[in-house]
Amino acid sequence: MDTLSEIRSRLTRRTFLERGTLGLGAMAASSLLNADEPRPTGSGVTGLPHFAPRARRVIYLFQSGGPSQLDLFDFKPDLKKQFGKEVPTSVYPDERKTTMTSGQKSFPVAPTVFKFAQHGEAGTWMSEPLRHLSKFADDVCVIKSMHTEAINHDPAATMFQTGSVIAGRPSMGAWVSYGLGSENANLPAFVALTSNGTAKAGQPLYDRLWGAGFLPGRFQGVKFRGQGDPILDLYNPAGVTRAQRRRMLDTLGELNDKQAGRFNDPAIATRIAQYELAFRMQMSVPDLIDLKSESQATLDLYGPQATQVGKYAYNCLLARRLAERGVRFIQLFHRGWDAHKNAPKQVAAQCRDTDQATAALLQDLKQRGMLEDTLVVWGGEFGRTIYSQGKLTEQNYGRDHHPNCFTYWLAGGGVRGGMTYGETDDFSVNVTEKPVHVHDMQATILHQLGINHRKLTYRYQGRYFRLTDVHGTVVKDVLL
Repeated sequence: MDTLSEIRSRLTRRTFLERGTLGLGAMAASSLLNADEPRPTGSGVTGLPHFAPRARRVIYLFQSGGPSQLDLFDFKPDLKKQFGKEVPTSVYPDERKTTMTSGQKSFPVAPTVFKFAQHGEAGTWMSEPLRHLSKFADDVCVIKSMHTEAINHDPAATMFQTGSVIAGRPSMGAWVSYGLGSENANLPAFVALTSNGTAKAGQPLYDRLWGAGFLPGRFQGVKFRGQGDPILDLYNPAGVTRAQRRRMLDTLGELNDKQAGRFNDPAIATRIAQYELAFRMQMSVPDLIDLKSESQATLDLYGPQATQVGKYAYNCLLARRLAERGVRFIQLFHRGWDAHKNAPKQVAAQCRDTDQATAALLQDLKQRGMLEDTLVVWGGEFGRTIYSQGKLTEQNYGRDHHPNCFTYWLAGGGVRGGMTYGETDDFSVNVTEKPVHVHDMQATILHQLGINHRKLTYRYQGRYFRLTDVHGTVVKDVLL
């Protein structure tokens, strides 16, 4: 049997259906070539949104490493009296400790060294390192009752981004891109940006965190680099004109189209679409990253690192520029929150890196009238322990990983501002009121975009998958 016959003999119904999208892909590519103005394009399904959305886009400020809820949002004033005492095993059992601290002989209570105060009309508790964000207390909804199963960084981060601790599932941004497509044909629907804290390099970030998993590859996030050209191989080589590049892509498209017709491989349609998107991005990206149009007042708002490529402040400003250009899902990953030692110093340093720019993003969106339809999400993969990792002093302590309870906050996009939701026990070890699981958070984010998380599915290996796996409930109490 020759190769072509063998391939045809193995065609499945799924492949047949995917083959049917090749013509649509070619039509989409053609429409991109003939379009003079950006317009919504490129979703993988029809019939979305399922209902009227409150948010048009999401900016997800993922704080990689696990920010300490005890040092930032979860105020426990009575713990000062418990300083140095052993955390009862009835509160924190040994089986919930990681191998990094399970061998300690002592698990002393480590109250925060930071002062807390109430802010805004709602009296939201925030600690002193959050001096900029605290000015927007009435715009944010603080969720203190987040919880997850994963206790180590990679599976915990993978859980938040893909809905599973097992690598290989589509990321949240890819699901959104698949469901809603892009509002701008000249830019991707999903962009990822990364930055590093000054106090600590942080955990590795793998491309699969913004990948498409088993969805068609065109829905994966496009990573903007923190140095050099924002996207590798985006610009033409020296001596190659735009007209020459156009002719090359036309010829390559013809060859790919013939190959697609022969082998029925959906990846070829994806490749065609990506080539065309890259061609359009050659014109749109230079304007996007050129900050000369920003006023000095705006640059000052974001802080001294606003023009330094690869810094968190620069990425926050770029996120606003991406949002106003129609990018659906913008994900910022900021590393360095993994404070196993010297937690007070590291938390303060992380806040110096991020607090001003985060607050500036809220203010910038708000004054441009964009916060109403932009959902801003802030949080990491888990929280930190009440007991000290390593030696405890009155001014210093470390904190280990803690998945049982931690804090996220949301702003804009139809979320109730000036609200604190959920509660934890006296030691900030377990959720006591209104628990919010990772899948609940994901369901809520999709809901604000007009997506029923139960209906956005993709058939793969014999079953229908979704971002929220087999459960997840929209947290309607925090929504307007």
